[in-house]
Amino acid sequence: MQLRRVPSKTKIKLTNSKKSCKKRKQQNCRKNDKCVCMPMQLSTFEFPRIWKELRLKNQLCDGIVRCADGTEFKIHRAILSAASPYFRALFTNSINRGQPETYEANVSIPGKIFALLLDFAYTGTCSINSTNVENLLKFADRYEILGVVQMCCRYLLDELSPTNCLGILHFANQYFCSDLVKRGQRYVKHNFAKVLGESSEFVHLDKNELKEIISDDELNIKHEEIVFDAIMKWINFCPNSRKIHFFELLRCVRFGNMLRENILIISNHQFVEEKSECKEYMEKVVAQTELAAYPGKIDVNNILFRPRISYDVLFAIGGWSAGSPTNFVETYDIRADRWLLSSDTDSFPRAYHGLCTLNGIIYVIGGFDGNQYFNTVRRFDPVNHTWSECACMYHHRCYVSVVMADNMIYAMGGYNGRSRMNTAEKYDPSKNQWEMIPPMQKQRSDASAATLNEKIYIVGGFNGQEVMRSAEVFDIKTNQWSYIPQMISARSGVSLVVYDNTLYALGGFNGYVRLTSGEKYVPGESPWWTEISEMMTPRSNFATVILDDYIYVIGGFNGSSTINFVEYYDPEADDWYDASPMNLNRSALSACVISGLPNTKDYSILGRSQQEWGQGAEIGSN
Repeated sequence: MQLRRVPSKTKIKLTNSKKSCKKRKQQNCRKNDKCVCMPMQLSTFEFPRIWKELRLKNQLCDGIVRCADGTEFKIHRAILSAASPYFRALFTNSINRGQPETYEANVSIPGKIFALLLDFAYTGTCSINSTNVENLLKFADRYEILGVVQMCCRYLLDELSPTNCLGILHFANQYFCSDLVKRGQRYVKHNFAKVLGESSEFVHLDKNELKEIISDDELNIKHEEIVFDAIMKWINFCPNSRKIHFFELLRCVRFGNMLRENILIISNHQFVEEKSECKEYMEKVVAQTELAAYPGKIDVNNILFRPRISYDVLFAIGGWSAGSPTNFVETYDIRADRWLLSSDTDSFPRAYHGLCTLNGIIYVIGGFDGNQYFNTVRRFDPVNHTWSECACMYHHRCYVSVVMADNMIYAMGGYNGRSRMNTAEKYDPSKNQWEMIPPMQKQRSDASAATLNEKIYIVGGFNGQEVMRSAEVFDIKTNQWSYIPQMISARSGVSLVVYDNTLYALGGFNGYVRLTSGEKYVPGESPWWTEISEMMTPRSNFATVILDDYIYVIGGFNGSSTINFVEYYDPEADDWYDASPMNLNRSALSACVISGLPNTKDYSILGRSQQEWGQGAEIGSN
């Protein structure tokens, strides 16, 4: 299949105590690799209420702590010592053995911060906000109040954003919070384009920090051109002192994953022309990329062509192929444009099923195996690579429409072997329990549903007599169904997907032919559906996902045979483009995308053996 390269949307922009504390922490880190700054959960110890009461009334106090600003606090030495090994050693005078206990302490902590540390010692909690978290973590670390260190790290993790993540990462490095550092680095890599565009701290990275980020396989970028833009933004902030690093950073750009026209633009860049080593390197890059057999050739051992690891993993599960159902599972590596064979197959083949994801778990619902109509539900854990059984639905359903909304899974309509249904039910994974909800206004099998703004939309389908144009919506809050404007075309085997607050109804069967047409509707804004550009291939009973801000359509039935063709739609350009085909021709499959898996590499071309690569771009080697 001839592939078309997609125009890149990214344009090249060519124009004292602290020291001793650190030493101690470094030694501790070497002794124990496990970081304590980010526990799975904080202590569940129940602090007696009487402690707080005694503190407020200054009763039974047996010690005094004087702060740097002169503030004095009457304290209970045993309570403060329980929260801080530092104060325990100080009050018991354990360093100077044989000496009497100490009842007073002078500390270099501001009074307001020490008051918060005392809050934690007496109640197990304290108030953390953006104005005090830095000092609170610093002094909690210095005086070994582990619980506060953990709370501060959790607060910083929850507050991570493209604008502050680099500052938080730098701060976490100062205090050897290795878990926070690890998660902060992961956040930067996974949100790099936003960090580049929104963070004022990006240009203040040092050269080694920038190089470490842009060299990482897990850098989540749609186009390699973004790396070059990042290099130029960093250098142009202080060109006189940073231009000397241009060649070193240029070698981090994976030019084999870049459009050739942009490679040629970079090869003529002013900084390249100024240094002979840069010019010679880019000449080699131009030659190597030109010698590639055709776009998409992969040489994972050559850094020029080595694909990045995508943050998102597309799973395609089950379906109908060669006259029977399959349990086949494939994953798609978008950075390598390759479908990968998976050994994570379920023991039960099924087609015409529903599928959705919730909290990183894939749920496969209902379906048909050629003999039985299923009410069963299977769940797949992609981290542990395991399948397990869930509670069954009330009704057997194939051609079922499935969505996830409000942490619940909804299954609507379908065919039970006897009749097309209008019944609907929802599943609560936390209770492993199904519950019936009000029925739809129309019987629908082979319809499609999607969720937008706490409402569930379902369109088209077959009622046993005719292919339908009608559409309806379920309001989760009011628990009621109502009609919305009907589609332009009748469609069964249709796919409904949401992107940018817009519903897209794609392909399907109108009762006569398989369709290439699609249409869109904006609830609350559009009075009716409007047409979009047509797909390259007619198809019904295919899978649809959102990936990298594109709408992917996968497999299906073209009217004469099942197909493995994959294409994707750019809503901004209103145009369709080819992607690599699946390894297996199939229809009646389902697909989903899971983001941020800790083992994403397992599902990428870099984490798989060559035998598992399957179809897509050709394999290269040095």
